[in-house]
Amino acid sequence: MIEEIQHQSTLEARATARRIGLIALATDHTVEADFRRLVASDGIAVHVTRVGYANPTTPENLRAMHPHLSAAATLLLPDEELDAIVYGCTSASVIIGEEAVTAAIREGKPGATVITPAGAAVLALRALKARRISILTPYIRQTAEPMQAYFEANGFGVDRLACLGMEDDRDMARLPQAEIIRLAAHIAAAGTEALFIACTALRAAQSTPEIERQTGLPVVTSNLAAAWASLRQCGVAPDPRAASRLLATA
Repeated sequence: MIEEIQHQSTLEARATARRIGLIALATDHTVEADFRRLVASDGIAVHVTRVGYANPTTPENLRAMHPHLSAAATLLLPDEELDAIVYGCTSASVIIGEEAVTAAIREGKPGATVITPAGAAVLALRALKARRISILTPYIRQTAEPMQAYFEANGFGVDRLACLGMEDDRDMARLPQAEIIRLAAHIAAAGTEALFIACTALRAAQSTPEIERQTGLPVVTSNLAAAWASLRQCGVAPDPRAASRLLATA
């Protein structure tokens, strides 16, 4: 027997108070897991969609995502508001350009606040009062060099840029954390005030506390910066007990 029960409750405005949309690359292994660990909570939901992407990680392949960003954004809770949409690719946000990325996502989700890892890293480094930085990337030179130019254009001195020559973001996700820690400590140049570890595929956010311990420098990673910016957008206060300096910073 089927029984139809009438309910009289008023529906809540949202299932959770805050909502972050995340556009991850089709091949990505890391950014979604980092956001579930760093951002998602009882009060903040993370809603994920994917955008088509094909390796190798060259400027040409990164630009090829641009026409598909609008369609990806439309799949994030259609006709409902989000507190922000994060585009989960550092190199593409630099190669395509932040303004172009924002415009494409807003075409699919009008009025959305858009966060890119590169833009969030700039804000994070400024919040940490760093002016001179060293950058670690897994990329080939052609993809890494625009990263240096981007940070210099945003007012930072780049003491050192390291690129590992990796071409496949699935391999980048498999780089051991112990190796990320070793490489990050290695690139800390004299006079550098902070380290930036680029690429949402790298499992660098979890390595940040140990890198900070070994180098004595604040460390910003792509996923950590985007998560930090998302938390600030949702009104979450800095946590003075956080394991990384950035998450303790307003």
